[in-house]
Amino acid sequence: MALRNIGTKAKEFTSECIRVLKITKKPTKEEYKVIVKVAGLGMVIIGLIGFIIVMIKTILFE
Repeated sequence: MALRNIGTKAKEFTSECIRVLKITKKPTKEEYKVIVKVAGLGMVIIGLIGFIIVMIKTILFE
């Protein structure tokens, strides 16, 4: 019984994956540029926050 359940779930998962792949599309150059800019900006912001925290810790506790 458990093996049938696993087989059924595997088939459903495969069907869902195929459905998702069919409806997705490749981003245009403009969309790609926006994604890269936003991701880069996010990394810079997170890096700056970490740097500021380390600097504050260094100034206050050493």
